Order: sequence, then structure tokens, then C-alpha cells
Amino acid sequence: MNWIDQLAVYLVIGRKDCTIHPPIEVVKQALSAGVKTIQLREKKGNMREIIQFGQEIRKLTLEYHALFFVNDRLDLAQILEADGVHLGQDDIPIEEGKKLVPPTFKIGISAGSVKEAIEAEKQGADYIGVGSIYPTVTKEDAKWLGIDGLKMIRQSVTLPIVAIGGIQKENIPECKENGANSIAVVSAITRSNNPYQSAKELVERWGAKL
Repeated sequence: MNWIDQLAVYLVIGRKDCTIHPPIEVVKQALSAGVKTIQLREKKGNMREIIQFGQEIRKLTLEYHALFFVNDRLDLAQILEADGVHLGQDDIPIEEGKKLVPPTFKIGISAGSVKEAIEAEKQGADYIGVGSIYPTVTKEDAKWLGIDGLKMIRQSVTLPIVAIGGIQKENIPECKENGANSIAVVSAITRSNNPYQSAKELVERWGAKL
């Protein structure tokens, strides 16, 4: 499986996202169900605790042959020996980040417009996170882009697109039809009573033929 295929169902997780089950248990259940990419997203908190949590995720992703990304923090991604980093528009520029990492290290960036997506491709991003596709409660500052915005970005760049924001199993076909190479989820798994089953349904729905 190549790395782009591994992005298919992409779990973004922070400890506060997990309101029912322990965070590391949610990660394990998601991986057991077939999720092949985990992104650690911890905006605030005790750095030693974040590193410990990240080390636990790194161990599990290696065990399950999955990718491990870190949100925003290139330094933390390097400490945790992650496979890549996902940057926001206000984070370290892609071209500067590329100077600090090996060629196999992946750098993704969030794009909320056609302009940002085109610029990301010019700068050498490996993939773009596009959203918010649907209304979401897990990122308060998320701009609502909509399915039409996803379609416009797909027509403007050749980069792999990870669609994010309010995605549930019911709207996966619409995301695929409009150009997403994968979908990223938070609450659909982290706030589920049964993270394994929820993740399994997402993986199966993504893999199903349209």
C-alpha cells in the first residue's frame, strides 16, 4: 500500500477529543479497524505529557504499519520520529520545513481556498487538507468551505486531497465524487461509544464502490 492510499481514513486526535474512552484506546481501536493514518493534534498542554502520548501513538502506528503525523509542530514531529507534519497557513513555510527533514518525510498543509491550494502545490506540499466541508464542532475557527469548494480545489491542483470537517459515513460518497483522495475525521471516531465499529464503518464505506 502506498502512502496516499494509507491516507484513506485519517484520524485526527487530541486527548480532549475523547469524551468516552481513553485516548490511546481510541487510537488502538481505530487502527485495529483499518485506519492507516493518525494525526496527533494537541494545541495546548504539558509538553512532557504530549510527548508521552505521542510516543504511545508512534508505537501503535508502527505495530499496525500506519502513518503518524503531528499537527503544526515540526519540532515535535521530529522528536516523535513521525512520518510527517500537517501545517496550518500560519505555521512554518513548507519550503523551510523541507530543508529540515529527510525526503521521505511528508508535509501536508491546510487549504481553505483555491488560492491557498495552488500556493501549497507550488511550495511543494505532499498533500492538502481541505475544509471544512461540512459544519463541525471540533474546530471552532474552521472556515466553512462546502462541497462546492472541495470541487473547485480539486479542479485546480493535482495534490492528494484530504477532506475534513463534519464528515460522517453518510457523506463519504459525496466527498469522493467531488475529488477527495481521503477523509479526515475527529468526532466520528473519538466521541463514538464504539470507536472500533465506527472506524470500521468509515473504512468500509470509503472502500466501497460508488
